[in-house]
Amino acid sequence: MYWVLFIAVAIASFAVQQNLQRKFSKYSEVPLPCGLTGRDVALKMLHDNGITDIRVTCIEGQLTDHYDPVKKTVNLSTDVYNGRNITSAAVAAHECGHAVQHADGYVPVKMRSSLVPVVQFASTWVTWVLLAGMILINYFPGIMLAGILLFAMTTLFSFVTLPVEIDASRRAIGWMTHSGLVDGRTVHPAEESLRAAAYTYVVAALSSLGTLLYYVMIFMGRRN
Repeated sequence: MYWVLFIAVAIASFAVQQNLQRKFSKYSEVPLPCGLTGRDVALKMLHDNGITDIRVTCIEGQLTDHYDPVKKTVNLSTDVYNGRNITSAAVAAHECGHAVQHADGYVPVKMRSSLVPVVQFASTWVTWVLLAGMILINYFPGIMLAGILLFAMTTLFSFVTLPVEIDASRRAIGWMTHSGLVDGRTVHPAEESLRAAAYTYVVAALSSLGTLLYYVMIFMGRRN
């Protein structure tokens, strides 16, 4: 059963990544009507939402864009930072959407932030605890149970992340439409780009849940 689930998730993950790359490549050819760069879009969205303490920075890599609430930075990959296309604008606005969430006190963001220290601890130790638990399961089942609880925290984090990412995209599209950055012709490509990115989080959450269930099955069947 687990191998069927593992293969299904692997295939889904591959399909989602291929779809993401295809959408980003396609819509990167669609110019933004106003001609702004990703950096310009990010600065404008922050300004329009009254956020003045967040810096917009350029970082290396592809799909490395992220918002850092600790350093108070919106970090955009080089292509997004300098890009003047729909994909760059959508990604930049999405990352700024996270900054707006923090400014608004969006509840799921608070939940995710509160889980960060726990997840950091769990991620450090979960592999070793689960390994020891599987080796010693017939003698010290409590170790395996502790590993499952640690992994459950990372799974919970994955699912709490889903509404955060979906809401950030909703805020991005809403602002882009309201501010006139996209029109009837370009709003669909922007939505498609962000939807393709959101699917990666869905697959990651389902993969984490499947792995968690696998460990639970091992624990439940230890006497067999």
